[in-house]
Amino acid sequence: MEFITERLFIRPLLIEDKASVFKYRSDSESNKYQSWIPREIEDVEVFIENVSNEINVPETWFQFVILEKQTNVLIGDIGIHFMDLENKQVEVGCTLNCDYQGNGYATESLRTIIDYLINTLDKHRVIASIDPRNSNSIRLVERLGFRKEAHFVESFFSNGKWLDDLVYALLAREWKKSND
Repeated sequence: MEFITERLFIRPLLIEDKASVFKYRSDSESNKYQSWIPREIEDVEVFIENVSNEINVPETWFQFVILEKQTNVLIGDIGIHFMDLENKQVEVGCTLNCDYQGNGYATESLRTIIDYLINTLDKHRVIASIDPRNSNSIRLVERLGFRKEAHFVESFFSNGKWLDDLVYALLAREWKKSND
């Protein structure tokens, strides 16, 4: 399963991607709002081994990588959590190499994946869980039509600290209405 947009190529994560993923995911400053920051390349290998190799399996994560079409450089990834046994709700998350942020790549890639989730896989609800300090991600999901549903105080333990968590959501009918 692959997607081609105006500027991007989106495909499943492969073990061969480990060095490229490590390069941007291990940057602790750029990824300070992420719950997973690999310390060594072996951490990325374990991560790749633990994600599902099949999309749309309830209670699993599936991972896509984002490549800039013109250069074929891997610039980020999108994770999809197929949350429930009824398989109607998903969580999405996006990580982009800091050298490529601010160019609309996250919006372009997420728009493609959300459209696929809703219009092809028939998902009812897509959510995003965001650290409240991550204003760039908040703007990103709001630009895509998500609305804030909850602010949980100290509900998420990450990197030795209790953190707040914002939950944004988008219903299929909202997506379809805004994309008609």
